Amino acid sequence: MREFEFVLTYEAGADELMDEFVGESELRARTAACFANERSMWRVDHVLGPEPALDAVETRFLDESVCNECLDVEGCASTREYQVLSRDPEHRVYFTRREEIQHCHSIPYLAVDHVGDGLLIEAERDGPEYVWRLLVPDGCAVGELYDRIDERLREGIGLELSHVSDPKNWNGGYDTDGMLSTEEREAVASAVEAGYYGTPRETTVADLAEELDTPHSTVQYRLQRAEEKVMTRFAAETL
Repeated sequence: MREFEFVLTYEAGADELMDEFVGESELRARTAACFANERSMWRVDHVLGPEPALDAVETRFLDESVCNECLDVEGCASTREYQVLSRDPEHRVYFTRREEIQHCHSIPYLAVDHVGDGLLIEAERDGPEYVWRLLVPDGCAVGELYDRIDERLREGIGLELSHVSDPKNWNGGYDTDGMLSTEEREAVASAVEAGYYGTPRETTVADLAEELDTPHSTVQYRLQRAEEKVMTRFAAETL
């Protein structure tokens, strides 16, 4: 099996849903599951961020008159059903079922039409980028699939084949994402980037507090809470 990663980049105004992610740096969405055949698609999406941004996304995301996946138009003739599986202040989980997806030129449909059933798909929205990762059998003509996607993009959407590699870290991190608050995720991300969890440790909480412009005690508390949540979940699931 091989992993292909396609990155769609949206200009401002090209897609109202993606505009929400461009306008709010703490907002992101990750697809925990996505399955498709030649006529149907089912997916579960985790959306994380500040509550006002989540409310704005939800209004757009649950609008059945809008196609959130179409590459060439904002609406299509497919039927759509959405359900809210979980709603918390900083975390929403949505189930989507789409029928007659052959009428929508989306990456799941084009990929399944090109590769066949059995395709595994992950996706993530962050800022102007909508990243799609496809796990496909060896020998797939990725250049042909790229061309099929590229020729259907409407104005304001760009496409890049980010990488082709061996599969890695599939379906990882979704439970952890939902456990942590926005502030905890920000603190952990900064700590990892700065080498706080390295051996030897390359930075201090004081340095992180200065970088985040947040009191030392607050950063320390957020890191400790995040660590407690992650390790408690790890112990419950593996020990």
